[in-house]
Amino acid sequence: MDQALPEDLTRIWQRVRDEVRASLPASTYKLWLEPLRPLSIDGHELFVTGPERVRTWVERRYAHRLERALREHTDSVRSVVFVTERERAERFEHEAAAGPNLRHTFERFVVGSGNRLAHGAALAVAELPGDAYNPLFLHGPPGLGKTHLLGAITTYVTQQHPELAVRYTTGERFTSEFVAALRGSGVQRFKQRHRELDMLLIDDVQFLQDKSRTEEEFFHTFDAVHERGGQIVLASDQPPHRLSRLTARLRDRFEWGLMVELGAPDLPTRLTVLGRLASEAPLVVEAGATLREIAASAPANLRQLEGALTRVLALASITSREPTPELAREALSQGSPADPKRSSPSTPSTSREPEAPSVAAIQDAVCATFGITRTELLSSSRTPRIAKARHMAMYVSRQLTGLSLAEIAREFNRDHSTVLHAIRRIDNDLTPGSDLHDSITNVQRLLSDPESDR
Repeated sequence: MDQALPEDLTRIWQRVRDEVRASLPASTYKLWLEPLRPLSIDGHELFVTGPERVRTWVERRYAHRLERALREHTDSVRSVVFVTERERAERFEHEAAAGPNLRHTFERFVVGSGNRLAHGAALAVAELPGDAYNPLFLHGPPGLGKTHLLGAITTYVTQQHPELAVRYTTGERFTSEFVAALRGSGVQRFKQRHRELDMLLIDDVQFLQDKSRTEEEFFHTFDAVHERGGQIVLASDQPPHRLSRLTARLRDRFEWGLMVELGAPDLPTRLTVLGRLASEAPLVVEAGATLREIAASAPANLRQLEGALTRVLALASITSREPTPELAREALSQGSPADPKRSSPSTPSTSREPEAPSVAAIQDAVCATFGITRTELLSSSRTPRIAKARHMAMYVSRQLTGLSLAEIAREFNRDHSTVLHAIRRIDNDLTPGSDLHDSITNVQRLLSDPESDR
C-alpha cells in the first residue's frame, strides 16, 4: 500500500537535518542530531523524539536552527516539538477526547435564511442518529457555522444519549493520528477507536485530499461505521464533486445521504448574531444603529463579523469613547482598529485622541495578565502558558497598532510568518465568554488604565 504521508514526513525531516548538518561539525551532528526521528505533523507542529538527554540538549541549543530550516522547506509547519512517543500518544488522546467547543450548541446557533436547512438537518440527525440523513454532508466557505453545527450535534447526542459512542475530530487530526499509529505500530487500536462508533463527525474533511494512505483508511472507516448503522456527519469548504483530489469512491459515498450548503448570513441574521455577541462583551453597545453599521460593514461570514465587533470595542476601549456608528465606521475603515493618525468623521480635526499603545506596553499588559516576565515572553520557550501569552501579545499588537507583520515580528525576535500563525490561532480560538476572551479583555483594561491593579 502507498505510504505517501509517512514518506512526506521523512522527506521533510531529512531536508531539515541536511540543512542543519551543513552548519555543524560532523561530530556534533552525529552526537546530537542523528539520534532524533520525526513522529508526526499536527497542524503547524512537527513532533520529534529521541533519547531524553538528546531531546533536552537539542531543544535548548538547536531548536531555533531546526525551525528555521523547517520553514525553508514547508509552508505550513512552523515549529518543532520534542516529546516521547508516549507523550505524543497521550496528547492525541487528550485532543480527541476534548472534542468540539462546548459553547457550540443548538441553543446558541442563530438560524437565518442561509443556514435554515443545515440547522434543521443537523437537529434531525442529533435527534435520530443513523435514521435521518446518513451521511449528512455540510459544505460552504469558512465562518458560516459548519463547525458550530458539528459541535452542536456532538453536544446534544452525548448529553441525550450517553450510551452511544460518539467521536468528533477533524480531517487534519484524523490524518495525524493515523500517521502516528503507523509509526508506532498502533494501527489496530486506531481502527478500533474509529470503526466501532455509533456516530463519527469529521470537520474539514477536505484535508484528506492527496493523502492516499489516510484516504484508504478513512474509506474503510466510513464503510465500517455506516454498515453498522452508525451516523456519519462531514463538513467541508467544498461540495463532494469539487473535492477532485479525493478518490471517486469516497466522493460517491459522501453523496449517499443529504448534502446541504450553508450560505452567507443575511442582514437580520448578522444583527441577531451581533446582538448576542454584544450582550457578552465587556462594553455596553446599546445603540442599534452601531450594530447595524457593523453588520453592514462585515457581511462575509460570522468570524469576520465577530472580528469587526472586536475591533470596534477595542477602539472604544483604547480611546475611552462610546461605541457609536461613527466610531464603528472609523474602526472598520482602517486596517488597524486604533490608528492615531486618523480621526473620526464626527471629531473635529483639532481634537487629539489617545495614541495607540506601543508593542512594549502590550507585552507588559499580557505578561501581567499571565503572570510571566517579558524575558519569558520573548524567549524560545514553547510551554503552553508562555506560547499562549506570546500568541495573544502578537494578536493584540496587530489589532491595536498600525504596525506590519514584519514590524511586530521584530518586536518579538521572530519572523512575520510566526506572527501570522499566532494571529490566525487566536482568531480561530476566540469565543465570547471564553478564558481567552476574558484574558484579552483584561489586557485591554490594563492598556486603557495602566494604573489599575494588576
